[in-house]
Amino acid sequence: MTEVRPAAAASASLWERDAEVAVLAQAVDTLCADRSSSGHLLVLRGEAGLGKTALLAETRRIAEARNCTVWSARGGETLRAVPFNVVRQLLQPALLSLLPEEAREYLGDWYDIAGPALGIAEPGEGHPDPQAVCDGLVAAVRRLARRYYPLVLLIDDAHWADLETLRWLAAFVERLDDLSVLVVVARRPGEIKGDAAHHLATIGAVAGPSVTSLSALTPAAVAGLTRATLGPHADGAFCREVWAVTDGNPYDTVELLAKVGDSGFEPSEASAIELRPLSKSARGGGLVARLEELGVDATRFAMAAAILGVGISIDEAARLAVMERDDAVRCAELLRTARILTDPDPAAAPVAEGDLEFVHPLIATAVYDSIPGSLRTAMHGIAAQVVTDAGKGLAAASRHLIQVHPEGDQELVEQLRGAAGEHLAVGAPDAARRCLERALAEPPAPEVHAQVLYDLGCATLLTAPAKTVDHLRTALAMTGLDGDLRVDAVIRLSQALMHNDQLGEAVRTVEAEAARHAPGPAKMRLQAVQFMWEGIHAEVASPARSDRLARLAATCAGRDNSERALLILRGFDAMTHGENAEEVIEFCDRALVNGRLAPGLGWTDPQWGIELLMMLASSYAYTDRLDRADTLFNEAVRAYESAGWSGGHTSLAHAYLGLGLRRRGRLKEAEESLRKSLVLAERVGRGLPLYWSATCNLVDVLLARGHVDEAWRVAEEFDFGPPYPSTIVLPDPRSVRGRLLLAVGRFKDGVNELEEAEKAAAARGHLNPVMVPWAVDLARALATEDPARAARLASEARRQAERLGTDTAIGEALRCAAALETGQRAVRLAQQAATYLESSPCQYEHAAARVEYGVLARSVSELNRGLALARTCGADSLVTTAEEALKGLGALDSD
Repeated sequence: MTEVRPAAAASASLWERDAEVAVLAQAVDTLCADRSSSGHLLVLRGEAGLGKTALLAETRRIAEARNCTVWSARGGETLRAVPFNVVRQLLQPALLSLLPEEAREYLGDWYDIAGPALGIAEPGEGHPDPQAVCDGLVAAVRRLARRYYPLVLLIDDAHWADLETLRWLAAFVERLDDLSVLVVVARRPGEIKGDAAHHLATIGAVAGPSVTSLSALTPAAVAGLTRATLGPHADGAFCREVWAVTDGNPYDTVELLAKVGDSGFEPSEASAIELRPLSKSARGGGLVARLEELGVDATRFAMAAAILGVGISIDEAARLAVMERDDAVRCAELLRTARILTDPDPAAAPVAEGDLEFVHPLIATAVYDSIPGSLRTAMHGIAAQVVTDAGKGLAAASRHLIQVHPEGDQELVEQLRGAAGEHLAVGAPDAARRCLERALAEPPAPEVHAQVLYDLGCATLLTAPAKTVDHLRTALAMTGLDGDLRVDAVIRLSQALMHNDQLGEAVRTVEAEAARHAPGPAKMRLQAVQFMWEGIHAEVASPARSDRLARLAATCAGRDNSERALLILRGFDAMTHGENAEEVIEFCDRALVNGRLAPGLGWTDPQWGIELLMMLASSYAYTDRLDRADTLFNEAVRAYESAGWSGGHTSLAHAYLGLGLRRRGRLKEAEESLRKSLVLAERVGRGLPLYWSATCNLVDVLLARGHVDEAWRVAEEFDFGPPYPSTIVLPDPRSVRGRLLLAVGRFKDGVNELEEAEKAAAARGHLNPVMVPWAVDLARALATEDPARAARLASEARRQAERLGTDTAIGEALRCAAALETGQRAVRLAQQAATYLESSPCQYEHAAARVEYGVLARSVSELNRGLALARTCGADSLVTTAEEALKGLGALDSD
């Protein structure tokens, strides 16, 4: 039988891996050949010992021979709870080699967001959005990849990578099309569950056919490796037994042959019987027995190394093993000789002088598992102190702290709370959650127990609202939350209930708490939050609620933020009910300080949240004060992007910015902002109010542009249709969908949808005809089939428009009325509509009115005015209508 040999200079672990090495070499060659080529992802998948690490090492050798920059990192079984562990290994060396100002320049706006996660910058105030940190890490690697081209990234044992690294890696590999970088990931199959498994699946899906599953060595390869190691005289029976004992596992084969060499017996059929017991000493109990043969001190030192797991320094291991340094140095040398510990490869990653690592993760796992449970717990407690004393911080010590046996240690509770704070400060809420859950198990003293639950509720608010509800309810039922802290906890609980689609319960929660308080700032704040949730929820209008809100707002002069919030809520309530626009604007203006948001009411301030400010901006948007609305919407986007928030808040900000641009008539820009919103909303999850805001506004803009087919595609792809959310979505989704159905020729369905919009608006008391424009659309649709009803609808729309009193509302009502008339009456109404809308800030509606007036009056000048406006707006269907009308008049401007 022909023996299969590895390529020259390759390690023994690369036997029978020529095909894999060829693929890796080809990937490196492709990377080096063209700087403009797309990036490439390769995944090596195989059980422990099949040679994944050896293939990564060979990739490094090939890449460095071609002058590539190579960065590498490795997951660790005991280090999965350390956030950003693997991505820090990968990027820190390069970033720390730069001057601080260079690193800040390369990372740009992402420095303050991703820098703390990478350990190169101090955290700022507040807690960054985890999604923003992920995006910042993606941006960081993309920028660094351009500087260090050709760049190869090697990640070993990805199945043991921390969740934060896997989230980044899954996002990064999805964006390799325009970035010339090679990423090679090695992992074991199976083993991992939950979010980590989801991210690994995403990475595998991106790799597609570039996932290579490694197999065991064939008997021929094992025979060749045996003779290459022990000499050509190794007989066939011996070689076959080596293969049988190791199952063709390359690592086990190499280790077994090394032990045969150490033992000195001949590789003959007679000695083959010794192979199986010799092999057992490489793993599990056999390894532990071999370790014990090296002595008690060496065993303790190996256990200490297994507890530390990463960056194993002799000094720290010595302290953990409770031995003198000279004894530790001697033990380290014994363990090197026994191929249990080794010196890290400095080419793989910069390491401190004297640091150690295990020869293979299998050995590290076996040693760690061999430590008796009680001793392991005690050693983790000592390790936490060792890490803290080394100046690495509570976050670094937390993986040891959470392993300590609970015994009511209040100092440990405070350490875990401190570690949770450090994790939150760098955007790792899952790690914070683990620390706080462990603190609860201690348990905390009664006077701080509720505060720990409150901390836990704050940590899980964005990632697990259902758990947040449980934590905060339990905290509020205990003593220990008093004063402003209790009010904060109730409001956070209501926010969690809202995020968990329990708006009714959110309302009842703050209502019950408000009833416990005497009149004063706390009660007023709770009442404002109650009115806010009711205003967002409000399935059925309650005149009594509006009366209560009006009476309470009448006592407010804007002296503090609770009063300002009530003024905003009163203005929003009046706007949705179609009350006089000047009064709405007066309420909103009184909530500002010198025309700006008051301190503590900013977009990123946690006390009130995004909903209140969106109500304020929307009130301006639907009362023709688009200057104020534009300012607020743009401030929201800038605030969230500057703070590095790229989750739900930023999605909603872009959605409302799109709404403002749509009201202004800047349809192309509105579409761009709304598509950004929808991408962000997809990350957060479908079905949430912010998702509806993005989809509804995008469909509305596409219809305004005349892109009916695209509007239908978006509606179908993103489930824009019943059932609708119970929360308010602007503009009204039923009205928008009804208009869409009419546009695609589904007349009956469109009329039915608009009639449902009528019922929902009546139930909610939403009489603002610009915000809920069902009446004018339904009147136009029924103009031929039921002209009498259409006329009544148009008349009612005009009455509501005059009640609101804005140029936009009146102009739109007049446009509808003109569409129902003929002859000179239609012309006069169209002229009036154009006149009103010329004074409106809504340019698209003005363009439509001008075109319609020009068509009815056969006026070249009016058509040209409308055409110019339509082109500016990006209203393609209006442009076509105007051009066709001008052609019919023989007057199409050549420009």
